[in-house]
Amino acid sequence: MRLAPTLFALAFLAIALPVAAQPNAGFQVIQVPDPQGAPIEVGVWYPTGATPTAPARGMGNIPVAQGAPLEGQKLPLVVMSHGNGGWFGGHYDTAIALAKAGFVVAALTHTGDNYKDQSRALDMANRPRQLHVLIDYMLADWTQHASLDPGRIGAFGFSSGGLTVLAAAGGEPDLRRIEPHCGVNPGHYECQMVKRAPVAAEAATAPWIHDPRIGAVVSAAPALGYTFKAESLKALKAPVQLWRAADDEILPDPFHASAVKAALPASVDYRIVPKARHFDFLTPCDDYARKNLAQLCNSAPDFDRAAFHHTFNTVVAAFFTTRLALTHP
Repeated sequence: MRLAPTLFALAFLAIALPVAAQPNAGFQVIQVPDPQGAPIEVGVWYPTGATPTAPARGMGNIPVAQGAPLEGQKLPLVVMSHGNGGWFGGHYDTAIALAKAGFVVAALTHTGDNYKDQSRALDMANRPRQLHVLIDYMLADWTQHASLDPGRIGAFGFSSGGLTVLAAAGGEPDLRRIEPHCGVNPGHYECQMVKRAPVAAEAATAPWIHDPRIGAVVSAAPALGYTFKAESLKALKAPVQLWRAADDEILPDPFHASAVKAALPASVDYRIVPKARHFDFLTPCDDYARKNLAQLCNSAPDFDRAAFHHTFNTVVAAFFTTRLALTHP
């Protein structure tokens, strides 16, 4: 399935999808204890009736109601995993849209793979483990855990996070495939990372932590797609919505999203975004980002990232709403 490139078609698709809106988005930052390391920083967005006051720090110009009371009971939870070198706020507009659609969203900053610390950037198995720790915390120890429905949990991930959520939901990437891939494609992004800091043998064969509570997965521009084969994804039973940027300059086709598509059942909800580049899945850039993070704001001149995100957020919210409801009536 391809997204229609015209704004008319984008607007029509957004209107046609049935997502029940909640009034506003509340926001808070929490610290989640990790038995294997430092506490994990997590941003949490949730539905609230309180009036938004101001944008959260470092997150553009969309106002949220910081520290406001949560509204609703038996709410579904979506956990979010960012890409290499990111942070919990990298998809804040999507998180806000999900909160307004009735979800609690918990996005973590991966310890050892974030914009401050790259010391464990290639320890990929640590990522789904951290996601598992986050789900445990949200369901048992978060101050509002009694308002969550433990039977309705989704996972959203981008780039390295796209691999993370596929693995967390049951996939088994084989990181030993990286070396032969890089022997043929030494200029690829991950191959340059490996050249600077080779993957340790124990990291390449570390066990993957799966979380069967995950009932639906959205994977956008997943990294290392070629490390999956049909056999290694057979245990992934949750429905998947898979996104590919047509002009991905970081994770070029056909090695990543297309490789995951080939390994998944035909029922996967597969969406190719015409003219999109890799970082177009990140929240639209504000003036600060355009000035200081230009590499993340390199959309094609004729690609409207803000218009795309209006549709992207609506489609993602509709997928989680429908699939979690179908999985857990």
